Amino acid sequence: MSRFWSPFVRDLEPYVPGEQPKMARLVKLNTNEHPLGPSARVIEAIRAAADDRLRLYPDPDATELKDAIATYYGVDTGQVFVGNGSDEVLAHIFFGLFKQDRPLLFPDITYSFYKVYCGLYDIDYRPVPLNDDLAIDPADYSAPNGGIIFPNPNAPTGRPLALDAIETILQGNPDSVVVVDEAYVDFGGDTAIALVNRYPNLLVTQTLSKSRALAGVRIGFAVGDAALIEGLERIKNSFNSYPLDRLAIAAGKAAFEDDDWFQRGRELVIEERETLRRALEGLGFEVLPSAANFLFCRHPGHAGADLAAGLREQGIIVRHFGKPARIQDHLRITVGRPDQNQELVQALEGLV
Repeated sequence: MSRFWSPFVRDLEPYVPGEQPKMARLVKLNTNEHPLGPSARVIEAIRAAADDRLRLYPDPDATELKDAIATYYGVDTGQVFVGNGSDEVLAHIFFGLFKQDRPLLFPDITYSFYKVYCGLYDIDYRPVPLNDDLAIDPADYSAPNGGIIFPNPNAPTGRPLALDAIETILQGNPDSVVVVDEAYVDFGGDTAIALVNRYPNLLVTQTLSKSRALAGVRIGFAVGDAALIEGLERIKNSFNSYPLDRLAIAAGKAAFEDDDWFQRGRELVIEERETLRRALEGLGFEVLPSAANFLFCRHPGHAGADLAAGLREQGIIVRHFGKPARIQDHLRITVGRPDQNQELVQALEGLV
C-alpha cells in the first residue's frame, strides 16, 4: 500500500484471476482454456498481419472482425461491439448501462468480476440466490432493478438456461438492460443472439478465449440493439479508441471463418466432458449438469480444499473457490485433453 493511493483505490477488492503457475510439469485444469491449440488459419492470419503495417494504428472500429461476427450470427454490423477480451466489454457495459438508481441483479454464485465492477464503478447491486439445485430461477428476477446480468451457462456451476427462460426474464423487465454473458455457450447452450432483434433491452456478450482457443489474444464482443451498441462505442472512444491490435483483428476474423476447426474442437470438448463426468461419478463425486467446458463437482466424503491440495502435489491444478459456504467443497475442473483427463482421474482414485 502506498501513501499516494486514493481512498478509493485502498478500498477496492480486485478480481483474483485463475492461477497461471510456472511449473515445469503441469496438468492445468483451472482456467477453462481450450485443450487444443487455435486454428491453423488463425496462426497463418497472425503471421500474415505481422509485417510493416504494425507501424500503423489498427482500425479503431475493427470493421473486418465486426463484419465476420455479424455474418456468422446473421445480424447487422452496427449491432456488434468488440473489445480487448469480454472483460473489457463487460467493464464498458457496467459503466455505461448499469449505473442506475436501482440495484443491479445477478446470481449470488456467479462470475466474481461482476461484484468487482460494481465496486470499481460504485454500482449498487443485489445478489440473487441460486435455487437449491444451484440453478438460476427466472422468477427470482422480478424485483425492481437497474439491470440484470448472468452467465449462460452460469459460472462456476456450468448450468444452462433455455431460451424460453431467458425470454421470461426479458419480458418481465422491459425497462431494464438484460445482459447474457455467453463465455461458455458454444459447449452446449443456446445463444440468446437469436433474440436480440425482438428485445431492444437484450445485450449478449461472448469471448474468443474459450471455444475458439484464443485466450492469449484477448478478443471479446457484444451483440444487441444498435442503440445499445452506440452507447458502448461512446464509452470505448472515451477510454481507448484502439482496444484491438492488428494481429487480434486478423486472428478473430480467421477464427470465425474456420468453422470446421471450431466444430471439431467443441465436439471434442463435449465428448471429453461427458467421459470425465462419468468417471467422476464412478468415484462418488456429485457432478452438476454442465453445458460448459468444465465440470463443477464435490465429493461427499472429502473437503474440496483437501482434494485440490492433493491434486496439486501431483502437478494437477483445478479451481477451488472455498466460498460462499454452499460451494466450499466444490471443485471446478476444466475439461482437458483425453490424456490430461485420464491423469486427473487416476490421481483422484488415490485421493478418494
